[in-house]
Amino acid sequence: MAGSKTEAIDQHRRRFVGTAAAGAAAVQLGLLTGAEAQPTNSKLPEKPGAPASFGPLKQIDAGVLNVGYVEAGPASGTPVLLLHGWPYDIHSFIDVTPLLAAVGYRVIVPYLRGYGATRFLSNDTVRNAQQSAVASDMLAFMDALKIDKAILAGFDWGARTVNIVSALWPERTKATVSVSGYLIGSPEANKMPAPPRAEFDFWYQFYFATERGRLGYEKYRREFSKLIWKTASPQWQFDDATFDRSAAAFDNPDHVAIAIHNYRWRLGLAQGEAKFDALEKRLAEFPVITVPTITMEGDANGAPHAEPSAYAHKFTGKYEHRLVKGGIGHNLPQEAPQAFAEAVIDIARA
Repeated sequence: MAGSKTEAIDQHRRRFVGTAAAGAAAVQLGLLTGAEAQPTNSKLPEKPGAPASFGPLKQIDAGVLNVGYVEAGPASGTPVLLLHGWPYDIHSFIDVTPLLAAVGYRVIVPYLRGYGATRFLSNDTVRNAQQSAVASDMLAFMDALKIDKAILAGFDWGARTVNIVSALWPERTKATVSVSGYLIGSPEANKMPAPPRAEFDFWYQFYFATERGRLGYEKYRREFSKLIWKTASPQWQFDDATFDRSAAAFDNPDHVAIAIHNYRWRLGLAQGEAKFDALEKRLAEFPVITVPTITMEGDANGAPHAEPSAYAHKFTGKYEHRLVKGGIGHNLPQEAPQAFAEAVIDIARA
């Protein structure tokens, strides 16, 4: 999951921000519509029957990876990159993809490093999952596909990657959709302790900091991931087939190393790579995001996340926050695909 200790501190400190202040901030930031406004005139088709699977899996060399991805929609359409998180995979977008493809978007859904069919090109490459490395993968992926500019949308690790690419390389980003808002962090900021309840919510990060945790995740990666799915989306009634379809992506030989490094790096317990130091220095300043953005949150998200008032000021372009009701949890694209697809279409028109 994408939450950080810093985000939890913000959430607790800003929990009691008044609605009047939030309204003033909305005017100042130029929100597209109100906090719970419903999109209008999206011309989105009714949700089709969910396909049993995506189309053929494609592979392409991009940077240090050979990336596995699926693609749908016309090749001439506006590119939309949909980015998943941990412990999920490309099937979080199994229903979003045909909705966007049906209205003319070129939809591309890659496996992140350490997931599914994505592999490192060299055995000698550091299995690094610091935030700037994962974001740099997406830039290399766009370059490999000869995509100059795209709409980026994601949740969890995917939302953080969306945030980073749009903050550092806005010229490559047409617009973004980010579940749970602004997720850029830094190991230095994460040194600040959070209130006890927030620390409790981050139990898995402390578990992963130990050798016992690494071994436990290696041995029980599916059981562990199913527990996270249930706690992060307590009202989502997914079946075993839905889980198993995504859990196959965790059989990637680098999955455990990538997941463990990501959380240890966040806590300052694992080193990153020197080649990313300049990027991390910029990210540690928590840069604003200037491209048009819609942030989203499910009303039953059981994963650690900040209140919208804690991060609205980080989006200085056209901006809107949408609360999706109906027991929607952390895996918002899969739990509420219509709402997610509508957000992509609406922000593309901003």
